[in-house]
Amino acid sequence: MRTQQCPSKSSGQTSGDLGTSSSSGGGSSAGLSPGSDSDSSGVVCGGRGGMRGALSRSWSLESLRSATAAIPNGALDMTICADETGSEEDLYEDVHSSSHHYSHSGGGGEQLAINELISDGSVVCAEALWDHVTMDDQELGFKAGDVIEVMDATNREWWWGRVADGEGWFPASFVRLRVNQDEPSNKEAGDGGAEDGGAEAQSSRDQMRTNVINEILSTERDYIKHLRDVCEGYIRQCHKRADMFSEEQLRTIFGNIQDIYRCQKAFVTALERKFNRERPHLSELGACFLEHQANFQIYSEYCNNYPNACVELSRLSKLSKYLYFFEACRLLQKMIDISLDGFLLTPVQKICKYPLQLAELLKYTHPQHRDFKDVEAALHAMKNVARLINERKRRLENIDKIAQWQSSIEDWEGEDLLVRSSELIYSGELTRVTQPQAKSQQRMFFLFDHQLIYCKKDLLRRDVLYYKGRVDMDGLEVLDLEDRKHRDLPVSIRNAFLLQCGTTGESHLLCARKPEQKQRWLKAFAREKEQASSLLSCRGSRQC
Repeated sequence: MRTQQCPSKSSGQTSGDLGTSSSSGGGSSAGLSPGSDSDSSGVVCGGRGGMRGALSRSWSLESLRSATAAIPNGALDMTICADETGSEEDLYEDVHSSSHHYSHSGGGGEQLAINELISDGSVVCAEALWDHVTMDDQELGFKAGDVIEVMDATNREWWWGRVADGEGWFPASFVRLRVNQDEPSNKEAGDGGAEDGGAEAQSSRDQMRTNVINEILSTERDYIKHLRDVCEGYIRQCHKRADMFSEEQLRTIFGNIQDIYRCQKAFVTALERKFNRERPHLSELGACFLEHQANFQIYSEYCNNYPNACVELSRLSKLSKYLYFFEACRLLQKMIDISLDGFLLTPVQKICKYPLQLAELLKYTHPQHRDFKDVEAALHAMKNVARLINERKRRLENIDKIAQWQSSIEDWEGEDLLVRSSELIYSGELTRVTQPQAKSQQRMFFLFDHQLIYCKKDLLRRDVLYYKGRVDMDGLEVLDLEDRKHRDLPVSIRNAFLLQCGTTGESHLLCARKPEQKQRWLKAFAREKEQASSLLSCRGSRQC
């Protein structure tokens, strides 16, 4: 039942959501929610902005092909110079009055088509470019590669969808719509059947392969234009204003995007050479990805720098002269109406989109096709590139989210979470039974790698939490207890487990409300033990 309002795109300061997906149902700790019980309630800790804001304001290259105007020759020669034309505010007003028609909303035609399909009863599927960690119980959590059924695309930036048994809002920029929404029927795909049926199935497969190839080429052409716009529309103009930007600032904001532009131009040229215009389904694109796979490694540097770019842009945006300057650059280059951090996000999106495109291309490539082995190898290579980038990005953003979450907790005591932990694994409400009085206390528990934090809810403001303690998970044993009368306490226990330290003898008796919640917690503790061990070995080998 969709009773929630679409999330706002402009509030708060939480960074992007790349991490493990959340369990469905119920509330979760805001900003930190890879898993939570259905009985737990939300924790207010910031909102959407920073990296997250840039993600929600970004756009799909496919959806904007028809909305992007061609750049006339000579348009790049216009020089922005406030000293000659007046203030940045005056310059902005002059340019805006003559170029306002280049400010496109973007994606309108695609949204209309999607919603018409949904209204007609068609199932519209999208694939996740990267992990989305839920911020609250209105949002949908998923992992990179998950297939999401899009149920409402009315809003340009936030769509409503379903994955597994959960529904919620998610950023449209986190997904790629499948090129081929209608899969061939089993009868068509089968090897047996009449000769006509086999020919028809092959024709359908060839058409679907053609669709994927066309998408790869069209998005690459759009991407090249996008990179050119950033390099010539922003970087070139920024270099002319040494009074506003230092070289170090420009390296922070734009990273190595100019190197990416040069590599992508060579890549798209190679794709065009391999494209069979007469019979597109016979095109052999796999070899192009393999020949240029080493060049894709430069995206790692760019993606690692992107959070720093957002921080610097956020700082500059507080000064009106930079706001007007960047807007004048956009208008002079006749670019669509999104902010610079949204434009700079596109390379991050692009590198994560390649594995999805190649997976779909492989799906419709016959094993006897000359391109089959190359596409298969290219998919494996690009998955590795995207996986490394996604993991590094997720770790950086988890650190930011943990810091923000801790700052929202009242009466915090002891060392900061980030001294020992880097990721939230699970959260939910449990009953803590103290010994020997057998006193029951309802507490919110947050399981991080290496430690378990528990807090008390405010009686009136249920979204406010007070710090009550922590449990060191290193060397701790988790015991699954049967439902029975406790041997040392005058109470019966249900859905209980015991956290016990073998060296100190310290123990904590915790009870869940339902058996399934208990099982989720036991799995989470097992995951924490495995994850903490892998992180320690990773740090020891200096590979992360």
